[in-house]
Amino acid sequence: MSQNNYNEAGEQSFISHLIELRNRVLRAVLCVLVVFLGLASYANEIYSLLAGPLLQHMPKNSTMIAIDVASPFFTPFKLVLIVSIFISVPFILYQFWAFVAPGLYKKERRMILPLLVASTLLFYMGVAFAYFVVFPLVFGFLTAAAPAGVAVMTDIAKYLDFVLAMFFAFGICFEVPIFTIVLVWTGMVSPADLADKRPYVIVGAFIVGAVLTPPDAISQTLLAVPMWMLFELGLLCSRLFVPDNDYQTSDGTEIKAQLNQIEQQEDE
Repeated sequence: MSQNNYNEAGEQSFISHLIELRNRVLRAVLCVLVVFLGLASYANEIYSLLAGPLLQHMPKNSTMIAIDVASPFFTPFKLVLIVSIFISVPFILYQFWAFVAPGLYKKERRMILPLLVASTLLFYMGVAFAYFVVFPLVFGFLTAAAPAGVAVMTDIAKYLDFVLAMFFAFGICFEVPIFTIVLVWTGMVSPADLADKRPYVIVGAFIVGAVLTPPDAISQTLLAVPMWMLFELGLLCSRLFVPDNDYQTSDGTEIKAQLNQIEQQEDE
């Protein structure tokens, strides 16, 4: 093949990849838009559901307020857009997976797909844990700690920002097993190294719990202990993702090259 033909083929391949990427991004955006349009008429009800943990602990005859003129209209729709993205995450991840999977080896596909699914489920679990477990404790503590004569009346926009930040923080914290597995899979650390650093992980979990929750031992523990348990789960599962070059035959020779060669032949 001549140099010009080679360059043409490479350019066409690059353009075809860009077109495929564009199509998959458009599909993801369309999915979010469809979900948003379906939920838009329930914007106020969805916001009321989100505000439930706070409203249950607010003093009698106390309500939430809207400081900005347009907040009563835009804040619920902002929440609906975020909920639409949240619901569309599995479809968005599928589009991402469909785009990158053809360029991966069979073994890489077998590893990455479970990690994508597990990371999504763990993020959802973190959000649910924050809503059902942490929020009642946090808002109960904060409303009870208000000085005498101070009316607790939270702005709806600021409440949404606070809740979203907590959702994101807890969702990321629940990704600890995925972080642990990726560290081992990339060869940056070994399961034995992580096990040796367990005391530092426990201390770090309680520090994160102290930062993300009110200054009471119960709520801090409710975040720190799950993070610790998730680290132990990730440490256990990471042994299945140890790189091939960490496994050796009885005579000490590495078998990674042989496995890669077999894998390439299977893909062909």
